[in-house]
Amino acid sequence: MMFPLVRNALSSLRIRSIQQIRARQSHSKHSPDFHDKYGDIILASGTAFCVVVWMFTATQVGIEWNPSPVGRATPKEWNEE
Repeated sequence: MMFPLVRNALSSLRIRSIQQIRARQSHSKHSPDFHDKYGDIILASGTAFCVVVWMFTATQVGIEWNPSPVGRATPKEWNEE
């Protein structure tokens, strides 16, 4: 019915799948660029920097992180007047 017509139309457009493109790229000689050489190092150092900054902020700056009032807030005595 309609399926062979659609299949023929799609095959005539020569749509390449992602797998075909990756296979073609993997066969070519690829010289390492900046991102291949230093990408993982920069990602790891950026992650470590963010973790250190947040740990410093959370522990040393003195921000009060909305602690629970349980045990600190005591009710006042009831006044009968």
